[in-house]
Amino acid sequence: MTAWTFFNDDWHEGNPLIMGPMHHAPWLASCVFDGARAFEGVAPDLDRHCQRLVNSAISFGLNPTKNAKEIEQLARDGIARFDKSAALYIRPMFWANDGFVDVDPDSTQFSVSVYDAAIPEPTGMSLILSKFRRPSYDFAPTDAKAACHYPNSARAMREAKARGYENAVMLDALGHVSELATANIFYARNAEVFTPVPNGTFLNGITRQRVIGLLRDEGIKVHEHSVCFNDLLEADEVFSTGNWAKVAPITRLEDRDFQPGPMYQKARDLYWAYAHRTQN
Repeated sequence: MTAWTFFNDDWHEGNPLIMGPMHHAPWLASCVFDGARAFEGVAPDLDRHCQRLVNSAISFGLNPTKNAKEIEQLARDGIARFDKSAALYIRPMFWANDGFVDVDPDSTQFSVSVYDAAIPEPTGMSLILSKFRRPSYDFAPTDAKAACHYPNSARAMREAKARGYENAVMLDALGHVSELATANIFYARNAEVFTPVPNGTFLNGITRQRVIGLLRDEGIKVHEHSVCFNDLLEADEVFSTGNWAKVAPITRLEDRDFQPGPMYQKARDLYWAYAHRTQN
């Protein structure tokens, strides 16, 4: 892997030391981040990812030391260090160095890392229904994309892998489908698309929002509503959206097999066309 990180006003190759054992972030989990993609010479919605990072930092009581436009420019400087055709992951972060339980906002630090990471091939993903659930805003800072949420995702992923699957559907406290351990989820029936309505238990993903808008612009009905697990089992097709794999088909859900369907293919094709049309 080739990686470049901007930290303390300079670019560093590899995996530079950016925090230590006495800092707040590794001790008390004050790190927020975002993830964007560059591929095939484009970086779709990079500006929105940078703005979401700033919003996450504010949610955590941090003092964002750079605004979204400054973060975007640094990210583009990092992208320029790679071949134009490279598939890259772009990960800006804010965190606190000091504070006790709550953060000291004046100690806020910033970095942005850009590194090569292939987009997974859309060969299909297998899912279980996890026993672990997503918290709501009154239980956790679910309005931020933050490192502290990922141990919960990790145990759902471990549960899935122990059963021979790749990922997991996670419910909210009321038993409705929230999202996957690592992505947002959609299903289709009778040429209409359905996805869980944002209810404070998951991030309203940037790729999710983009795909919904693109499908609706094509005249396809997209319904955001409460989803039960049986709705997924009875679907014609299921697919996911997220920054890591963008738009990907689900081919197995517990004991039910699926084929990549026309709504998945339409969503993926529309997203790729959008990415190249905007030349972000």
